[in-house]
Amino acid sequence: MMSTRRFLILVAFVLVIAACNGVSTPQVMNDETVHVRLLMGYRPDVQFAPLYVAAERGYYEDAGIEIEFSHIPETEALQLVGANEVQFAIVSGEQTPLARAQGLPVVYVMAWWQDYPVGIAASKDSGIGSPTDLVGKRVGIPGLYGASYVGYRALLSVTGVSDTDVSLDAIGYNQVEALYEGQEDAVVIYANNEPLQLEAQGFPVNVMRVADYVHLASNGLITNEETIQNHPDLIRRMVEATLKGLQDTIEDPDMAYEMAKLYVEGLEQANETVMRGVLNASIDFWEAERLGYSDPASWENMQRVLIEMGLLEEEIDLSQAFTNEFLP
Repeated sequence: MMSTRRFLILVAFVLVIAACNGVSTPQVMNDETVHVRLLMGYRPDVQFAPLYVAAERGYYEDAGIEIEFSHIPETEALQLVGANEVQFAIVSGEQTPLARAQGLPVVYVMAWWQDYPVGIAASKDSGIGSPTDLVGKRVGIPGLYGASYVGYRALLSVTGVSDTDVSLDAIGYNQVEALYEGQEDAVVIYANNEPLQLEAQGFPVNVMRVADYVHLASNGLITNEETIQNHPDLIRRMVEATLKGLQDTIEDPDMAYEMAKLYVEGLEQANETVMRGVLNASIDFWEAERLGYSDPASWENMQRVLIEMGLLEEEIDLSQAFTNEFLP
């Protein structure tokens, strides 16, 4: 099995940012409007519908923000926000403590996903229904990095399964094919995505969600310490506008799906049943009594998992890593 050190390539090289001098401030367009570039990973996707809704319904504009969505790798987003070259990004929960441990002053200011969306899927008739059933089995995973790997290790940790008890295969983003064709006994997936694709192909699955075993900090909005110090009102406006889009999406997913078509190439031609299902399943992870609220326990759990994995050498000051002070 590959060393967990390889996971650190996600953040290890960010130390070079300390040598950079290219610090920026929010670009003022006029007396009332500021241009904000929001960094997001992956690519335009229906799962970003709340952001599209906030833009289309004018919530960012009403907040004095000219929003620009930019899709780049998460590692690059952390570097840019940490160096204050860009003020905001959407990243997965584990990235904030890892980045801060490497000296990047990023701060998580709004929880979008209330629960960690990673899970493990296996065929319904495989006899695999819990993490303990994985002992002696082959499990496919995109790679030994990122949220998928953290979620996988967290599931094993809280259920007492050693990583040496399972044969872990790095298969790229081919989980659906690998499970469907019997190449793997189980695969690490996003619970709001691949299971729906498999079900649509007539392949029912059991899903073991990380969220059903441990509460971990998940995807949310980050900024940096300099923006907090110099532009706190911009953060409040950014958070409030984004949460309005999130609330509207939860209340009216059909509307949000239609707005997503304006941003997501190919969504018009995609399997609508599956893609609407992805959005609805995502909403299950977003709902909360107080949208945007970050549970301190979820950060303590995340830090414990990262230390157990050897990705953090020691505890960091979590009070500096996240805050709820900018929520409306």
